[in-house]
Amino acid sequence: MTLKQGLVAVVLAALVGVGGYVYWQSTTGSALPDGFASSNGRIEAVRVDVATKMAGRVAEVLVSEGQWVARDELIARMDTEEIEAQLRQAEATVLQAEQQTLQANALVRQRQSELVLAEVEFARAEQLATDGFASQGRLDQQSNVLATAQAGVAAAEAGIDLAKASIVAAQASADRLTSTISDAKLVAPRAGRVQYRLVQPGEVVAAGGKVVTITDLSDVYMTVFLPARDAGRLAIGAEARIILDPVPDYVIPATVTFVASTNQFTPKSVETGEERDLLMFRVKLTIAPELLAEYQDRAKAGVAGVGYVRIDDAIPWPSSLAVKLPQ
Repeated sequence: MTLKQGLVAVVLAALVGVGGYVYWQSTTGSALPDGFASSNGRIEAVRVDVATKMAGRVAEVLVSEGQWVARDELIARMDTEEIEAQLRQAEATVLQAEQQTLQANALVRQRQSELVLAEVEFARAEQLATDGFASQGRLDQQSNVLATAQAGVAAAEAGIDLAKASIVAAQASADRLTSTISDAKLVAPRAGRVQYRLVQPGEVVAAGGKVVTITDLSDVYMTVFLPARDAGRLAIGAEARIILDPVPDYVIPATVTFVASTNQFTPKSVETGEERDLLMFRVKLTIAPELLAEYQDRAKAGVAGVGYVRIDDAIPWPSSLAVKLPQ
């Protein structure tokens, strides 16, 4: 064997040794003990679309992508110039209806005064007719005046009800326009980070048009898929751990908050036990909101990693999965 061939043999032997050690580490050193299961997953977070109820022009957008917003913080405004003009018209209609109510009340008082006079005149004419000093025609005439006065009072009182109804209708229209103007101010329904800014000031959007998308970083979780033999033994509320690919040194505590009732990857009806072992169920590992609040500046959606679950509560977590968080 030449020197060159000897060196090649040494290098090959070294590579085989290193490869064997790496394989041994991957199959034994990193293997999970009984009572645990793991699966790849990705960090997800609830996304909320802030949309407009009304069609119109966007007056201004007050946030930018990546900005943190608090709950009820003003996000954008729609142009309300035309609606504000309609509101002023509705408010003027309310005032007009109120004046009509005052006029109707005054008319009622006038008609009631006329009725009192008609009643007095009728009584006088009736007495004169009884005493023989007035004709039946005179009595009939005064009776007709009395009936007219009574009808006038009834009509005037109905005018009051009509005027009050006009006030209610006009006020309802004003309230509706006020509500529409209020809806033109788009606020954050919950705290989070602005994921997308979808429109620019001056753009016209339809009713229901999305303006901003917010990621709610108080509701962050990882979705993993586990085989039936593990998912079937997993309890809601079981402890879990998450290790993210970009920061493998940290172990994040989580809780099992959902286990799917139906499988995801294989047909619902299977014939053999081996096929049933291949059924995969969706499992949701949720990070506590208190922990997320503490690390909200670092929380991000879309990061890949591995989720670990403890199926048997009697078995302690291995030291490699002890909780470890950034300080």
